[in-house]
Amino acid sequence: MIPSIDVSPLFGPPGPTRDAADRAIMQAAAGVGFMSIRGLEGHVPCGAAVRADLLRLFALPDSAKAKLLRRTFDPSRPNVYRGFFPLQNGAATYKEGIDMGPDVAHPPGASGGDDPLCEPTPLPDEGDLPGWREAAARYYVGMELLGRTLMRSIARGLGLPETQFDAAFVGGISTLRLIHYPVRPEDSFVGADPAKAWVEHDGRKRYVSGGAHVDSGFVTLLAQDGVEGLQARLSDGTWIDVPPVDGTLAVNFGKLLDRWTGGRIRATEHRVLGPGRTRHSIPFFYEPAVDAVIAPLPLPGAEPFAPFSYGDHLWDAMVKFVEFKALDGTRKPRGVARAA
Repeated sequence: MIPSIDVSPLFGPPGPTRDAADRAIMQAAAGVGFMSIRGLEGHVPCGAAVRADLLRLFALPDSAKAKLLRRTFDPSRPNVYRGFFPLQNGAATYKEGIDMGPDVAHPPGASGGDDPLCEPTPLPDEGDLPGWREAAARYYVGMELLGRTLMRSIARGLGLPETQFDAAFVGGISTLRLIHYPVRPEDSFVGADPAKAWVEHDGRKRYVSGGAHVDSGFVTLLAQDGVEGLQARLSDGTWIDVPPVDGTLAVNFGKLLDRWTGGRIRATEHRVLGPGRTRHSIPFFYEPAVDAVIAPLPLPGAEPFAPFSYGDHLWDAMVKFVEFKALDGTRKPRGVARAA
């Protein structure tokens, strides 16, 4: 049910093979809204060894991870958007992880002033995790390349110039996230809404590790660690598994790309069910610049909307997630600042 697509032709010259890959991607994007992509070797970092290198972060002692917390979990910290979020009892979801921005891989760009979306990322000391920062930078740059490559394929599939989206992503604030889903203990459910913490699937009662949601942005590139649990929701309401096949990435599309393309790209709801064993994932959210203007595309029949800035949209969507709780109202809307 989840299309498996060889995207290696996207890195080559124009021709029938690349055209066929474009059509397959557009069909998946307009249909189920999910796909599994392969053919990444030699183009972007992927595979078990790459994942293991990045996931070393979770082996740090709690004292070292505490230095990476964001202000929601440690009021003394300056960072509110980037940084570590710990396990939280009493919530519908149960996970820990870290959100990292472009400074992981690139020198700081133009100052974002007091905009928390442009703040630096707290990172572990090199002495605690030798080589980890270099691995994170290499992975970040690879995912940027893949995100740009997929967006160009989508532009071609929409009948637009392949560079249609490029300008919006100059100076982008893409997020690299590492997530650890441990086996959920009984005491973590105390205070959680049972209707959200548990679901019935295939005749079994399963706990929720990651609540059902639609991603807020454009394209999500997800590396899974071989452990099942991720599911996508079809248009008829059926939940299906997204297989964690090594050497592949799961790709889904966000509601902003859905809106930007007049509904031609489908943003699909997804969730993570507890598999009964530890699970990790590494999503990369390919995002434009904080002040990029999202305006209607020249697509026949697309419903018009008032242009808005990506940063304003992102903040409004982000503060609804439990790991960003209590941040609503801490960033003022910036409005439309530049043309994309």
